[in-house]
Amino acid sequence: MAQRAGKQALEIMAGDIVTGLARETAERLGIRLLDGPLERPAIAKTDGSSQMMRGLYRRSPHWIGPKKPRPLGAARRLAKLGLIGAGGVGANIAHLAANGDMADEIALVDIVPGLAQSVAMDLNHASGISGSKTRASGGMALSGIAGSEVVIVTAGRARSPGMSRSDLIDINARVIRSAAEAIISHAPDAIVIVVTNPLDEMTFEMLRSTGLPREKVLGMAGTLDSSRFRNALARAAKVHPSDVEAITLGSHGDEMAPIVSKAKIKGRPVSDYLSQAEIDACVRDAVTGGGQVVALRKTGSATLAPAHASIELVDHIRGAKAGAVPVSVMLEGEYGISGVVLGVPCHLGARGVVAIEEMTLPPGEMAALKAAADAIRKRLGG
Repeated sequence: MAQRAGKQALEIMAGDIVTGLARETAERLGIRLLDGPLERPAIAKTDGSSQMMRGLYRRSPHWIGPKKPRPLGAARRLAKLGLIGAGGVGANIAHLAANGDMADEIALVDIVPGLAQSVAMDLNHASGISGSKTRASGGMALSGIAGSEVVIVTAGRARSPGMSRSDLIDINARVIRSAAEAIISHAPDAIVIVVTNPLDEMTFEMLRSTGLPREKVLGMAGTLDSSRFRNALARAAKVHPSDVEAITLGSHGDEMAPIVSKAKIKGRPVSDYLSQAEIDACVRDAVTGGGQVVALRKTGSATLAPAHASIELVDHIRGAKAGAVPVSVMLEGEYGISGVVLGVPCHLGARGVVAIEEMTLPPGEMAALKAAADAIRKRLGG
């Protein structure tokens, strides 16, 4: 006898004899006669954890299972994100932050008349489609960043073909000093992320001009350079970038130090997948990646990848991501280096830099890191 949709049914197998009287009786009693064999439902498979929890509940109905841990993605939402510079990088940062629901408000500032306002209006118009709760505002006055928890500075002149990042030091230092004055006046408690090139030198200038502690002034470079390095390794090995673990330290320029000794592809050393010549080519690709974009674009530099790299730092500050991430920060004895801003692995949080992670590096990579520090110090006249 079987149950089908709340009714009784009788399975009739081949060779069974069913008389007319039996059929009449079955109909009178509401029993359906079904030709067999009938398909049996598959037995549900349960993992060991669920079976144990069910067994404990059967023994004691009052037993309550442990609470699941809060997912890492439950991040803090910023009250306000300030952007000084609403050009290609700034506009893309604002777009990503709005779509990622990272802040209640995004304030854009730019000296070009109408630029920041137009980007803010464009973002607000898009919210009718994206459903973003973030409201954007824009203007020319630096006071617009007032009350920001995080201020990202992208303002400054971009590179032209044939121009190195260091060629921009004198030009963009004036922009940084102006931004620093506004931050101290209107958002003195903010964490400052510098994107303006030359990155390490401008982060040093921001730190000196604001007088803020080193934990509060970060340079975005290592996240971008590491992404370029991972992309190069993935292409060479014909795998997805998500299969690659790699980090670059040092400066955001010719003295960049891709850390090959720590790089892995699918959890294994890169040398298991690539020859030394191929690895060297990937290192060159990471170092020259920004210049390749400038050479093709002619009138500007990269905008999309730097915006994503900046958002990665904001996510670490908000608690949406955990672990060490490469950031340009003033060193005070870490890696045997002091008095210079350099890209190193840092743990970030609501206060900015929580801790600097000192990796154990082979002599060659440690020498490259110190060479980068010496080069930056020299460009700053130290």
